[in-house]
Amino acid sequence: MGGVILPCTDPQQWGPSIDAAVDAVSRGAVVVLPTDTVYGVGADAFNPAAVAAVLAAKGRGRQMPPPVLIPDVRTVDGLARDVPAPARALMEACWPGALTVIVNAQPSLAWDLGETGGTVALRVPSHDAALALLRRTGPLAVTSANRTGEPAATTASAAQSQLGDAVAVYLDAGDSPLGVASTIVDATGERLRIVREGGIARAELAVIVGEDALAGDDG
Repeated sequence: MGGVILPCTDPQQWGPSIDAAVDAVSRGAVVVLPTDTVYGVGADAFNPAAVAAVLAAKGRGRQMPPPVLIPDVRTVDGLARDVPAPARALMEACWPGALTVIVNAQPSLAWDLGETGGTVALRVPSHDAALALLRRTGPLAVTSANRTGEPAATTASAAQSQLGDAVAVYLDAGDSPLGVASTIVDATGERLRIVREGGIARAELAVIVGEDALAGDDG
């Protein structure tokens, strides 16, 4: 049935499980981790072979690069450049949370996430186990833990049934709190553009940055 499922619900007891996931990431293996939205499948964002293994596990090509999960907003400036003020306001207000922001990547970064067009999608998940892992691994390239075309997994066992032995370690923290994907906002254009509405509604974003900062529904 593939990689091992390890319990990750109690901070007092999840140390060995996090250790195993950190070890897997450090050797370039693929892990499944809980987040606030749905379970994610991920690997070291700076290991191109590991990122390729994440995409292969999903059955996805390089034309759909994975987002990058980070431990806190302070990590942004090491990975992104020219972050517009409205995007930064959303990050400060919504992170940790169900918001992914597409920004221009630092050109000097030695990573290969796929065909990104020089951008990177960043998110700080609102999930204690995920943050505990990210604080030790650094940025992880993470996408929803499912085969492309199948529903996103909201439990570790559902992820395992789809991804099997393509994943070394599954961290099991029970049901995903939200069970829906994050909202994705593209901050690389003149105005913020909502690419996908998910865990945070457009109306909430408009309250934070003002309607004028958001592109219309026609793009």
